[in-house]
Amino acid sequence: MKLAVISFSGNVGKSTITRHLLAPRLPGARVIAVESINADEGQAQSLRGSQFGELQEYLQSVDDVVVDIGASNVEELMRLMHRYRDSHEEFDCFIVPTVPPPKQQQDTIATLVDLHNVGVAPERLQVVFNMVDDREPLERTFHSLLDFLAQQPIASANTRCRVGMNEVYARIRGTGADLAEIARDNTDFKRLIARAGDRQEKMALGQRLATRRLARGVVPELDACFAALNLGRFAAGAVGAAELTS
Repeated sequence: MKLAVISFSGNVGKSTITRHLLAPRLPGARVIAVESINADEGQAQSLRGSQFGELQEYLQSVDDVVVDIGASNVEELMRLMHRYRDSHEEFDCFIVPTVPPPKQQQDTIATLVDLHNVGVAPERLQVVFNMVDDREPLERTFHSLLDFLAQQPIASANTRCRVGMNEVYARIRGTGADLAEIARDNTDFKRLIARAGDRQEKMALGQRLATRRLARGVVPELDACFAALNLGRFAAGAVGAAELTS
């Protein structure tokens, strides 16, 4: 399965969606960063948006990949996608993260419109609602985006595809840590803290305990969001079956 995580807007959590939502639930998937500045730690490979032809060639050689397209490269990449006709077909699905601020919602709409104009079908263009505050109804927080899609259904916007605000992402940023592995860790931190020789060691162990508690809360949320995306329908076998029955 080949996925692109894309948005004209920065600060919508594309790397979070790539690393913590998508890649861990696609066994063996490679992660590619398309960015004009240094890639974040943990990215396996980095390409510039101007190297779109090279990216297309690379996509022929892999079965499962998540391409994280940095905001500074989206405009150039979209221009090249218009030039390379039907190049959007290399991706099974485009994932567009969005966050509550009005500007980012307008940028999300612009991203969806441009992808639609390239030829991406609505079922292959999906919104993920990120940094959601559960104290506010999602429909109210993202009303401008949802209202637009109600009038122009050019993309899929399942409100169950949601990721809440959580400090765990800041805690593990740059470490390459896997949230699921952290959540599965059964270390008896309370016992280790009780035996620790100094305050600094106790605090370090306490931070690991707190991070695990956060991870155990967020992993089921990520599982539910991934399930709501229903990406299995884009798997080779599923696509083949659909074509046989059409």
